[in-house]
Amino acid sequence: MTDAQRDDARTSQVWTGHASNRFQWLLAAAGAACMALGIELAVTSPYTSGTVPLVMSVVGCIAAGLLVLFGTLAFTHVRVNVDRDGLQVRCGHIGVPRRRIRWEEINDAHLAPVVSPRHWGGWGYRWRPEQGTAVVVRRGPGVVLDLGNGRHFTVTVDDAEGAVQAIRSRLGLLP
Repeated sequence: MTDAQRDDARTSQVWTGHASNRFQWLLAAAGAACMALGIELAVTSPYTSGTVPLVMSVVGCIAAGLLVLFGTLAFTHVRVNVDRDGLQVRCGHIGVPRRRIRWEEINDAHLAPVVSPRHWGGWGYRWRPEQGTAVVVRRGPGVVLDLGNGRHFTVTVDDAEGAVQAIRSRLGLLP
């Protein structure tokens, strides 16, 4: 790696943080159990009540299990990167959903001492007309970005105060 590449790597990452929720793993286990029940029904059922009810039960269990499993695994944790291009939020193990917010879109940032799933309608990627958009993986501190036109983006993250300082410094808003 050349000196220029090392300097570029140092300046590209201003702040990195994450947050996780262990309770989501319990929900993911419930989804896996639902899928296992569907497979168990398919393999060991005596077919005494007909094939249509059996197929409906198997497909229902597997579909519900997949929805719960993948829906919860996407929000077991979130990673936030503040770099020279803006802020990037990646959820779950494969990084989807993902949101990139460029510096030109951000007017200000402030700390939300407590972001609660109850106020947003649950965990996950949320939108509420009066509050804006949020990525909520747990209850706790978060970063609120003022995006202009009354829009806001909130994300729960460990060391949210450090993220706010890095963002406000990058925007030139710190004294």
